[in-house]
Amino acid sequence: MDKPESAMAHRIAQAARVFEQERTGHRPEAVTVVLSDDALVITLHGALSEAEKALAQNPDGAAKVQEFHRQLFSSAASTLRREIEAITGVKVRDATAEIEPSTGTVVRAFASGTVVQVFLLADKVETDVWSNDRPSAKG
Repeated sequence: MDKPESAMAHRIAQAARVFEQERTGHRPEAVTVVLSDDALVITLHGALSEAEKALAQNPDGAAKVQEFHRQLFSSAASTLRREIEAITGVKVRDATAEIEPSTGTVVRAFASGTVVQVFLLADKVETDVWSNDRPSAKG
């Protein structure tokens, strides 16, 4: 059984969904929001149009789709930043966008002087497996 989504995560997901629809004209299939310390990661699943998916079938087309989405995000991100700040009560210090053209997943990673790595898993990790006490890897 999955944990219920927090009200704040739900509001951010809704804001991201509206932002993507207004920005691209395409509604993502699903939105995932994860907060870890000062990093907020919003993943928009199925965010590419059919034309973008077709274009992304080869490396040159995929690079064009990635660059297009980077430019769109950089020119319009201030709207989503303000919405996130209003919802969380915390200023967004940095924002970037990356897209995985083969799956159509768009990732927004908000960080401040931190490297955020996002891994899209092929399937869910069961809650009971995830929550087992295991030592964390600290360097």
